Amino acid sequence: MAPPEDNAGEAAEEEGSSIPEVAPAPSPAKAPACGGDGRRVSTVLIIIAMQTEALPLVNKFQLSEDTDGSLFPKGVPWVRYHGKYKELDINLVWPGKDSVLGVDSVGTVSASLVTYASVQALKPDLIINAGTAGGFKAKGACVGDVYLASDVAFHDRRIPIPVGKLSTGDSLDMSPQDEAAILANDATIKDMEGAAVSYVAGLLSVPAIFVKAVTDIVDGEKPTPEEFLQNLIAVTAALDQAVSQVIDFLSGKCLSEL
Repeated sequence: MAPPEDNAGEAAEEEGSSIPEVAPAPSPAKAPACGGDGRRVSTVLIIIAMQTEALPLVNKFQLSEDTDGSLFPKGVPWVRYHGKYKELDINLVWPGKDSVLGVDSVGTVSASLVTYASVQALKPDLIINAGTAGGFKAKGACVGDVYLASDVAFHDRRIPIPVGKLSTGDSLDMSPQDEAAILANDATIKDMEGAAVSYVAGLLSVPAIFVKAVTDIVDGEKPTPEEFLQNLIAVTAALDQAVSQVIDFLSGKCLSEL
């Protein structure tokens, strides 16, 4: 008499002969390999100057505020929101409120500091600097237009600067010297952070995208501060939509595809 295991093996073979073969399950589809440096966009850092500009995106992507305060140096007012969207880890950082004046910490100093600290802490694959800007009627800009800036430059540095379509300075108004520099830059839009973010991104070799929505016409008839405040909420909605489109485009992309 054969051992039980031999009988069991014969029975299994006989029973198995009447069962049709089942094709193996296909392997999960793999994303194509990235060319260039081989990196896929995974972690995105969004730098925004104002709370009013930031909150629609926080809500859109259901980001959570980082409340433990361990990411940045003690005492700074910088605020980070983070979360997952599709294939991307999203970090949105804004410089917070000035502790003395209680207003948004806008301008090149805050932008460069918070960008540097955020890149060092988060190691993003890509930076998006999103925000509002003044536009130039002479270049065809209208309130509510949204631009992806192709180049950036400072307009309030009294030294030769490269040509740029987005011109950055630390003042909402425009002095005659600033106007001359902006015209030399061939700028279509004017903000208070973009070139500073670009400077830090260049130092740390992190690619950056600049998304700017026009709140006021710098060479128009209305006073800039008045027109800026009048249009801020409505234009922020256009900015929110544009940044969302950029984020959707980035999901699953390689840096070499951008």
